[in-house]
Amino acid sequence: MTVNNDIVRVRIICKGRVQGVGFRYTAWKAADSLGVTGWARNEYDGSVCMELQGRRDAVASVIPAIERDSYIRIDETESKLIEPIPEERGFRVKY
Repeated sequence: MTVNNDIVRVRIICKGRVQGVGFRYTAWKAADSLGVTGWARNEYDGSVCMELQGRRDAVASVIPAIERDSYIRIDETESKLIEPIPEERGFRVKY
């Protein structure tokens, strides 16, 4: 499920202390600094869902970058590779 051998897209659900602590803003900053596109949104069950797209190593670096924030605590993640969106540009916070 890649555009080429190096570009991936992953849907990730994060659970823990992830709402009301700046998670989506921190995700946006981390993704932007790593050249990763996609989005993040709060879910009704208290989790945060994200889609991250970019170089495999950059996508893998987003969660560790988010976890460096002292207010955010990720207890559990579920991730799934999905089909990349070639025309996507940038990372956005969904409301």
